[in-house]
Amino acid sequence: MTHKMVRLGASLVSCVVLLQGCSSQPSGRYQQAHDSAPTRIPTATELQSATPVQEPLSRQGNQDYQVNGVFYDVMESAEGYSETGIASWYGNKFHGHLTSNGEYYDMYSMTAAHTRLPLPTYVRVTNLNNQRQVIVRVNDRGPFHSDRLIDLSFAAAYKLDIVGHGTAPVKVEAIEFLSPAVEHRYYVQLFASEDAQKISTLRDQLPKNWQAHATTQSNESLHKLLLGPLPQVEANKWLQQVRAKGFPNAFRVKITANSAEATDSNNQN
Repeated sequence: MTHKMVRLGASLVSCVVLLQGCSSQPSGRYQQAHDSAPTRIPTATELQSATPVQEPLSRQGNQDYQVNGVFYDVMESAEGYSETGIASWYGNKFHGHLTSNGEYYDMYSMTAAHTRLPLPTYVRVTNLNNQRQVIVRVNDRGPFHSDRLIDLSFAAAYKLDIVGHGTAPVKVEAIEFLSPAVEHRYYVQLFASEDAQKISTLRDQLPKNWQAHATTQSNESLHKLLLGPLPQVEANKWLQQVRAKGFPNAFRVKITANSAEATDSNNQN
């Protein structure tokens, strides 16, 4: 296993050098003109398949569209979808940028891009060269090459042993659900403190358009300032805005049936 990991690491470094050598000056919304591989391999946790969860369709990214003169008709449903084709992957250039459904691309998450599947859709991808499989969540559009079927995150491509080759023949099968979708809602947590007065004062100092969404919660001695509840896409937009305007440690909190939130943070005194 150790020798195998050394060989994989060496291949990854070679891939980084090759891709970075082909890069030119950055342009547009991206800092890189061409894509490149990261300098570290995924952790064992990051290599776990995505867990399929029944979700409603995203509020954006599900309309028919045109790219480079080519029209793409988005499928109304992924039911029964199964197709073989070529998989590629994308990494550093797009890491941290918005995906087509309004989320942020994380090259170490088990996600993928597809030109026509509804967003989001969970699919099982099988590398036909070695029969390795992974389940990914499709939340982006692409690849916009006529000879490619799906664009995988770096972590998914690494799990399927595609990184070093760049592309591979795959089979893509949609994961289907029997129960109806439930739309999740979220809070954006701005700040937490044991000082309730500090939270109250901070809320009063928020911009007026923020105050319309602002609320507070108390859990024993910890008091929290939040925006919401909000639909997922809106929560993503607010998160990007508040991080850029004074709350760099803000994060999104899913509202669950059993409690007000699904995650928590350390005190921010």
